[in-house]
Parts: sequence; structure tokens; C-alpha cells
Amino acid sequence: MIGARQRVGVSLSRDLGLFDVTMIGVAAMIGAGIFVLTGIAAGEAGPGLLLAFLLNGLITLLTAAAYAELGSSFPQAGGGYVWIREGLSGIFGFLSGWMDWFAHSLACSLYALGFGTYAAHLLSLGGFSLFGLPKSQVAILLAVCMALLFGYINYLGASETGTVGNIVTLAKIAILAVFVLFGLRAMSNQNWQGHFYPFLPRGLGGIFGAMGLTAIAFQGYEIVAQSGEEVKDPKRNIPRAIFLSVAIVVFIYLAVAFVALGAIDSGDLPTWLYLGEHAEVALVEAAKQLLPGGAVLMIIGGLMSTISALNATIYSSSRVSFAMGRDRNLPSFFARVHPKHRTPQWAIAISTGLVILMVTTLPIKDVASAADIMFLLLFMMVNVALISLRKKRPDLDRGYKVPWLPFVPLAAIGSQIFLALYLFRLSPIAWYTTALWIAGGLLFYYAYASRTEAMEELFEIIHEEVVAVREYSVLIPVADEQQAHMLSILGSAIAKDQDGELFALHVVRVPLQLSLSEGRHFLREGKPLLEEVIRHAKEVGVPVHTMIRMGHDVGKAIIDTAIKRESNLILLGWPGYTESEDKAFGRVIDYVSKNPPCDLAVVRFRKREELRRILVPTAGGPNASLALELAISQARQYKEQEGIKPTITALYVVREGDEEKGGWARRMLEQTIAPYDYPLETEVVTASDVVPGILKEAEGYNLVILGATREGLFDRLLFGAIPRRVAEECPKTVIMVKKYQGPVRSWIRRVIIRG
Repeated sequence: MIGARQRVGVSLSRDLGLFDVTMIGVAAMIGAGIFVLTGIAAGEAGPGLLLAFLLNGLITLLTAAAYAELGSSFPQAGGGYVWIREGLSGIFGFLSGWMDWFAHSLACSLYALGFGTYAAHLLSLGGFSLFGLPKSQVAILLAVCMALLFGYINYLGASETGTVGNIVTLAKIAILAVFVLFGLRAMSNQNWQGHFYPFLPRGLGGIFGAMGLTAIAFQGYEIVAQSGEEVKDPKRNIPRAIFLSVAIVVFIYLAVAFVALGAIDSGDLPTWLYLGEHAEVALVEAAKQLLPGGAVLMIIGGLMSTISALNATIYSSSRVSFAMGRDRNLPSFFARVHPKHRTPQWAIAISTGLVILMVTTLPIKDVASAADIMFLLLFMMVNVALISLRKKRPDLDRGYKVPWLPFVPLAAIGSQIFLALYLFRLSPIAWYTTALWIAGGLLFYYAYASRTEAMEELFEIIHEEVVAVREYSVLIPVADEQQAHMLSILGSAIAKDQDGELFALHVVRVPLQLSLSEGRHFLREGKPLLEEVIRHAKEVGVPVHTMIRMGHDVGKAIIDTAIKRESNLILLGWPGYTESEDKAFGRVIDYVSKNPPCDLAVVRFRKREELRRILVPTAGGPNASLALELAISQARQYKEQEGIKPTITALYVVREGDEEKGGWARRMLEQTIAPYDYPLETEVVTASDVVPGILKEAEGYNLVILGATREGLFDRLLFGAIPRRVAEECPKTVIMVKKYQGPVRSWIRRVIIRG
């Protein structure tokens, strides 16, 4: 087991302003995508390349909005990996980081190869020979050298990285601007409209192919979010930088593509075919026609573009592996930070090594396609996580919120799945590579990462005492002494009636910016609460299991404990109000109530009364059955302790004007109480509405227990409007209950929505 001394908070310094982080995003997008892939994409789509770029820009904005919201909500290294891990299950979080790391490494190798190709071409134009090697080998050698160089620059620190990246990015934008201006001047002196006809020579299939192939050119906005832990004022600057970088890049792509298609003389060939034949050096050929020394200038621009993109993606790739190492999904040395430069030295070194490996082994087209597929799958998971986190974490301080949820992320998900599948037509090898990497990630997860997650629980649980273990367990999370006292009385009665145990849990909430080990000094505060539970349980003869654990999220800690300790019932106390309008019962109860892993009861305690009469309003169903079972448990134990046998009444309220339903209601109530051996009464009353009817009847009772109203699988109502209103307005103690939905239904929600 790793000692507590090793569990220290690890963070990066904040050096990047709005301009710096915007340039990082622009640098990643204006790279091989515009210089190396434009000619290849033109050969696929024809003049429709303009439409392909525009549609890719629109699709990019859909997911960029998700990154803007989540990046401003979680301003820390790791980006999509962190969000998916938080919003979905642990395995999806691991896979997203695993894929993101590899995707950025693939992109790095693409940019390095692009640099090597352009540099070798420039040397060839100048008549230079490097050690007598052929041009293809020179390209690979130069690509390796640049990967090493920018790995070292990233090692020096974010400030140095931002300075170099900004200079290079501004220079390449200036070169592209010169290309566009000379192209527009050439177009003004010729009949260029014919170059765009037919607009879709290969039909919509060509458009989709070009979109899939160039999708990687639009992924740089993700790097803005990846750098969140090093950005000044991240809640304001991350959303602004994301949208600014996307807008700048889409405009530049459209301008360059428009000029390349409309300004050059391609002889008898259509312009788009001419560009397609020249493939990765198509822009060099176009620039050669448009301006003096254009070929050299465009090669320099291509070198600068691939350099800056290489710099930005090595930066991002290392930050993803750094975040995974910090979360123990990769070996811990990935999270080691250099004491002087404050950079993740081992994450940078290993990511650079992975880039060099792919530079020397993989062909450029399949590298681009595989990276595209992985980025599309990653973006799809980020959009799913966005929907989940809106429901799961309404408490987050969001610097930006995506409008029209869930329609915007659903549109992004649909388009990403379509483009990813369409890429199989262009590069089956890319899909095979993707599948192999994902399969390798799953093997690594179950062999290593899942085990370290289990080890992490040793740090979360800082006190545990097992008095006895019974088949039936009532879990009562306690936060203060009064709550511990009241819940122990109620929970002990249920546990004793079921011949079970009482499981008392206190969760120490640790802020996100601290490591879990730093919450250990709260240990003493939790012990008196557990001692109160133990005291009462011993009085009535109920075995007790107690635990103090730490967690960044109290609700998640409760859910995890209930699952791992196989609790049968979670019993929560509610004060009757919440501090936030967007939470029904409060952050913890809302989280647990959306998908409890076992039966759930939430109690609104009022003045304690002698338990003589229990009211169970019901309309039938499994939740009502649970309400009756808990009522019977309370009545039996009260009789045993006090010698008084409480009465239990099942109530149905008929609305005024619907009196003919009374006969059905009486039959339903008789069928509902039939299975129980405890004597139960039934009553049907008429009222203007259900809640006033329940409240009026409750005046003559000491305890009200009612089940949650029926709801859909993804319904946001936790117990329904009726139970909540009764709990808020009734002067008697009210217990709201929700029956466990079963393993299949619960698993779907937990894996897809909660994590």
C-alpha cells in the first residue's frame, strides 16, 4: 500500500492569458489539416470542399460549446478525460483518456511527418542532400528531430511553450493571409466561377469523406480545455478562447480553400483534380502560381504550421497522460512534476517517445484517419458527459452554459457517429488500429487501472468498525449529532424487524483541489456521530457497522458505499428545505435519489410523538409496497419496546368530481394490503386535490409514509411533486420512499449517466 506521504496535491502553475491560450487552439487547428490535407480533401469533395469545411466548422461549434461549458466548470489538466470520468462510469473515463492520449500522439506524428515532408522538399529545391539519404528517409529523420525538440520545449514549461507557439502561429497566419490576398487579386483578373462547377462532382459521399478526413484539423479547441489548469481566470478565458479559436480557423480554412480552388491555372484538368493529384503539396503548387517565391513561402508556412501544431499537441498529449497518472489510471510516475519547471516531465518524455514510434512506423493517411476516428469517439463521449453532468452536478460554477440542452449535444453525437463510421470507407486500417488500441486499453484497465481504483478506497476509508455482519443492512449517512440520533432510532427499528444490521456512515467532504489524504484531520469530528448511533443501537439490541470515509462528492461516496457493502436500504434525513433553487432536496439527496442502488427512504423529521397511528397514502405499485413494509416494521418494533400496537391506515384520495372512482380505490386498497400479516386499515376520502386531502387526514396521525410517484427512466423528478409537497407542508414526520428498480435498470443509469 502506498503511504499517505505520497498522496500529495499535484497542480500546475497558471501562466497563460486569453491571447496565449487562444493561440494554442489556433496553432493546433492550423497545421497539417490546412497544408497537408487540403489537396487530398479537394480530390475527395471537389469544389464542395468549401461546404465540407463549413459543415465541419458547424459540427465543431456543437462540441466546442460542450468543451466551453465543461472547461470552465473543471479548469484542470485532462479535459475530456476528467469530464467523462466524472459524468460517466470509471471505465468510460479511463477509455476516454486512453483514446485521447493516443489520438493526440497520432496527431503529433501526423504533424511531425508533415514537417519532415515539407522540410525535405525545401532541401530538395535548394539542391541539398542530407547524408545522401532519399527524400522519404530525410522526412522521417527531420520529423523525429522536431518531435524531440518540442518535447524538450514543453519540458521547459508552459510560459516558454506559449511564447514560441505564439510567434510561430502569428507568422504562419501572416503567410496564409499573403497567399489569400494574392489569390484574390488573381481571381479578380479571370473568370474563376467556372472552377466551382460542378460543385459536387463526387456527390454527397465526397463531402462526407472530406469531412471525415479533415475532422482532425478542427480539434484544436480541445487543447484549450486541456490547458485549463494553467490558464488565468479559466471560467472567463476558456469559453472565450474556444469560440475565438474556432471562428478564426474556420474563416482561414474557407479563405484558403476558396483561393486554392478558384485562383490557379490547372490546364485541362479541373482545379480540384489538380489539387488532388498533388496531394500534401497541393498548396505549394498553388502558391508557386500566385506569387513570386510562392513555393518557398508556402513551404515555410507549412513548416511553421506543422511546428506549432506539433508543439500544441505534444503539450496536450502529455497533459492527458499527466491527469491519468494523477488519478492512478496510468502508473504514478506520469504525474510527477519537475520541481523547477513545474511540468509533468515523465508524461512529456513518454508521450514524445510514442510520437517518435508512430512517425517511424505508420503511413500518413492512416495516421490521420485513425486520429480522426478517436477524436470523433472522444467528442461523442464528451457530449454524453455534458448531458449527464447537467443532471448530476447542477452545483457546478459554470462560466458558460450550452443552450437548448440536450438537443445541441445530441446533434453533435449523431454527426460524430456518422462521420466516424463513414471513415471506414476511406481507411479500414484506421478502424482496425482504433479497435486494437481500445482493446488494449480495456486489458490494461482490468489488469492495472481497476486495481488501483480498488487501492484508492484504502485512502478514502479512514475508519471502519465491524461489530457484526447480517444479510439485511440499513445504511444511514450522518452529518450532524441531531441527524445521527433521529436516523438511528428509525434505522434501528427497521434493521431489528428485518433481523439485520445498522450501517452508520460519515463522509468527510474534501475540496476538489485537495487530495483525499488531506481530509484525515477531520477524523475526530466524525467519531462522536457514530458513537451516538452505536449507543442507541445497543439499547435496542441491533448490530452496528460504522465507517468514516473521505470523498470529493458526498453523494457519490454514499452510493459507492451502498454498492460495495451491499446495503438493502439507504435512510437519509432532509431538513425540509434546500439552499439552491435548482435542487429539489439538496445536492446529496438529489444525487442519491436519482438512481439509488437499493431501497431508499428520505425522512423529514418533525416533533417526535408517541407512535399510535401511521398513515400510508398510496395509489398502489412497488413504491407503495415499500412504504407499507417500513410502516409495519416501525409499528412492530414500537409495540415491542413500548407495549403499544400502532394502527396503520392505507389511504387513497379521490378528487372532487371523480367520485365514481371510489369503488375502484377501495378494491385497489384491499388488494394492496392483502399480502401482509399485520392488521391494516383502509380509507378512501374525497378532496379538491390529492395533497390537501393527505394533509387533512394526516392531522390525526403521528407518522406519514408515502412512496414516490411513478416516473420515467430519465425523469428529473426525484420522488414526484405530491410526496415533496406533503413533506414540506405536513406538520408530522414524513418518510418518502423509493423502491430499488432492479439491477438492469439501475446498471443502465449508473453506467451511462452517473458513473
